[in-house]
Amino acid sequence: MPTPHIEVDKKGVIADTVIMPGDPLRAKFIAENFLGDPKLFNKVRNMFGYTGTYKGKKISVMGSGMGMPSIGIYSYELFKFYDVKNIVRVGSCGAYTDDVKLYDVILAEAAYSESSFAKTMGGIEDEILKPSAELNEKLEKAAKSLSIDLVKGTIHSSDVFYRVNFDDYKTIYEKYNALAVEMESFALFANAQVTGKNAACLLTVSDSLVTKEATTSEERMKSFTNMMKIALEMAE
Repeated sequence: MPTPHIEVDKKGVIADTVIMPGDPLRAKFIAENFLGDPKLFNKVRNMFGYTGTYKGKKISVMGSGMGMPSIGIYSYELFKFYDVKNIVRVGSCGAYTDDVKLYDVILAEAAYSESSFAKTMGGIEDEILKPSAELNEKLEKAAKSLSIDLVKGTIHSSDVFYRVNFDDYKTIYEKYNALAVEMESFALFANAQVTGKNAACLLTVSDSLVTKEATTSEERMKSFTNMMKIALEMAE
């Protein structure tokens, strides 16, 4: 320590549980609006990380960046070098079905991906990876205590944001029953698997590939508070 991407040079600065949005400005928003006495511990490449307290419990929040290579770096370093036990991704997603609506909160029960990330990183051949059952159970309990409804199911972790064949999503939905698409969770789950740690994913629906409805970047940064509250509530 420090690692190439996190400037913390000692253990104990980063909490056992890290809440991880993609956008570092969303990490800043969570720290400034939900944490007591937040302290900035990382600003390398402007990937902000903070440690503070929530209801008396020590907790950290840090951005992951976009895509599997980015979250793959940050989550691996947190798990491997800083003794982080739990990472909960809080991100946005695009709906593959009109059964889920804008602002719905999805708890990922599995992540399907065509990505080679898991195989290249850890020799994992599976195309579907699962989160920690223990963390998911705690997140469900936290959501219930907050009276926030969850949609549970499989999500699609894609390596690309722009597909030439836009309608590919229909085939993926039909084959894997993937409710929505995002770009990070498969790599996070793979890193948790190889390091023996825990990972989970909460997503807020930011847009729909079916209805073409969409939220703004400002709304995505500041208005997806239900999933933030759930993740913070479950943190130990």
